[in-house]
Amino acid sequence: MILLRNVKLYPDESEELLSDKAAKLLHLRKSEIKSLRINKKSLDARKKSDIHYRYALALETDNEKRLLQKFGGKDLCAFSEPDFDIPRLSAETRPVIAGFGPAGMFAALVLSRAGLRPVVLERGCEAAVRKAKVDAFRAGGALDPECNVQFGEGGAGTFSDGKLNTGIKSPRISFVLKTFYEHGAPEHILYDAKPHIGTDILINVVQSMRREIISLGGEVRFMSRLSGLGIEKGRLCSVTVSSQDGEYTLPCDRLILAIGHSARDSFEMLHDAGVPMEPKPFSMGVRIEHRQKTVDRAQYGETSLPLPPADYSLSEHFPDGSSAYTFCMCPGGEVIAAASEEGGVVTNGMSLSARDGENANSALLVTLHPEDFPDRSVLGGMYWQRSIEQKAFAMSGSYLAPAQLVGDFLARRKSTGSGSVTPSYRPGVHWCELHELFPEKLTDVLENAIPALGKRLSGFDDPDAVLTAPETRSSSPVRILRREDRSSEIFGLYPCGEGAGYAGGITSAAVDGIRCAESVMDSLSQE
Repeated sequence: MILLRNVKLYPDESEELLSDKAAKLLHLRKSEIKSLRINKKSLDARKKSDIHYRYALALETDNEKRLLQKFGGKDLCAFSEPDFDIPRLSAETRPVIAGFGPAGMFAALVLSRAGLRPVVLERGCEAAVRKAKVDAFRAGGALDPECNVQFGEGGAGTFSDGKLNTGIKSPRISFVLKTFYEHGAPEHILYDAKPHIGTDILINVVQSMRREIISLGGEVRFMSRLSGLGIEKGRLCSVTVSSQDGEYTLPCDRLILAIGHSARDSFEMLHDAGVPMEPKPFSMGVRIEHRQKTVDRAQYGETSLPLPPADYSLSEHFPDGSSAYTFCMCPGGEVIAAASEEGGVVTNGMSLSARDGENANSALLVTLHPEDFPDRSVLGGMYWQRSIEQKAFAMSGSYLAPAQLVGDFLARRKSTGSGSVTPSYRPGVHWCELHELFPEKLTDVLENAIPALGKRLSGFDDPDAVLTAPETRSSSPVRILRREDRSSEIFGLYPCGEGAGYAGGITSAAVDGIRCAESVMDSLSQE
């Protein structure tokens, strides 16, 4: 098999033409190509007068050796499918996984395929119940602190854009994408340069993965929160679980700790138990919301071509070392209520698979370092997050999100209503002055960043764009320390994923879950 890169196709051309284009580039007859599939697809919109797709095509032909000799180089190379083999193992004590987000889910899947019958502890609900609770909260109902956007089957990523692109490099990424596809995700995630699933599809995918885990002998216990560790002579020997039926102890000598970045009570429990951890930088800021048409026009210009909703990724660095950047951009999406603690307001972004909503939104964040935290303790960043969320709640006495128009924010005046951009956040927004919510260090950076980013993306600093706050849960404020083999100093404990400070996004968390499962298997094979 060979890989042919940089095959060009215009948006109004059919992908059925790809075989013709490949044959022409390789000086072959179309009939000489035995098989062809898309390996990578990306949209090149750098020149608005020449917007096109670029493809990398994996193909088979009888003439591969000759073609590599003739055309081999940047655009043509040998190609093979990555392999991912899972060994079969046994263990006297079943491994336990705390958390059923992407890290915990993929760890559970790998261990189940290895025959180890893991027990998964998930403090939240299964996906269908979870969706009902999230929908009720967004409609103005009560918040369930144990089952919400942050907690439950699939983790925080279930109620997101479902982005799968990542900055990490790993052969395990193809396994992650293939697994999602096998469980109901659309085929295009296997080759899109910026793959996404959408929450409407992802919620079914995670349920399908759970069913496979159970069919292989694994167990998923919902409404079951990890509440304690049994440690003897530096080794894990048991875990304590709080469930609806009461508290119980579960024998455990291998625990993958995939609790997510919002399990604040778990962080406190781990700290009290003497698990080594440290504060780490995290980011905080707002959701900035534009009309999707504004973003499309900025990225594509005026065009009638059939193009997907445009996205962006922006950053700005200043001479004093401060910086701001966009994160988790949701084309055609909406800003969502993402609180997990009563009396606190949290925002996030979500898109459906079609990305066909009127607005686009993105986190606009400022990186904060431990030396910036008001509380310099290990959990100081976490307590800072909570204080901002509680302050946001107090501004209206409800889960209405503090909001301000960009023009008003830059002029430091209170907003009184929306302009051309209607905020999508439910249960609704509280118009205010965001300088009263955030520390000066953060608002100063945002004031400088928004006009600067407007020079990079036309319309980003539109006075009618809406800032909805606070966005506090972009990453974990702590890192649970681990060694090169991904184990803690406490034997049998494997900190994992976003919550432990080793991932950022669905795919990287899933890969870290796989790697931690591999570490558990390596440990068992050495006994």
